[in-house]
Amino acid sequence: MSTYRITLKNCAFFARHGALPEEEVLGQRFFVDAELDVPANAALTQDDLEATLHYGHAFGVIEDVVTKTRRALIEALAHDVALALCARFPIISCAAITVRKPSVPIPGILDYVEVRVEHRP
Repeated sequence: MSTYRITLKNCAFFARHGALPEEEVLGQRFFVDAELDVPANAALTQDDLEATLHYGHAFGVIEDVVTKTRRALIEALAHDVALALCARFPIISCAAITVRKPSVPIPGILDYVEVRVEHRP
């Protein structure tokens, strides 16, 4: 079976995820990548918009999950995003979600912490 991948890269949101109480109070930016595998179909052969996944709607699902929930772990957040996307768009055969947290509360210098979760419905 052939597939194609739709990727939403570096979606940015302000949210309040984290294990520490200060993270809930202050909040911070989170960045999300979504790699969504879809079976090859009329979108490829007939240029049919109705046969594919509308990435604007996918962005809205990601935004809702990231900004309207609170998780202690970005692992759980990435999993929530994957589940929500697969529930909303049954055409997805695999959702790989990466969540980046740049302002981690650890005594060290780094760009960000990143977690990637794959879900196959």
